[in-house]
Amino acid sequence: MSTKPRVGSANPDQSPDLGNVLMNAPEIFSAFGEVYAEFWQRGIVSQEIKEMTRLRNARITDCGY
Repeated sequence: MSTKPRVGSANPDQSPDLGNVLMNAPEIFSAFGEVYAEFWQRGIVSQEIKEMTRLRNARITDCGY
């Protein structure tokens, strides 16, 4: 899995990262923010488990973020 986005930046002067790639479609960026916040702020899984899972997945996929 690559950490290089397949879609270019919404701002041509910046490298493509998650934030400025999602700005190509502001309505998707807004919806993503809502879902992401909901995931991290609520639920029956503890914050610690969520963070450990995030780190493990990043390591397995060689995520550069």
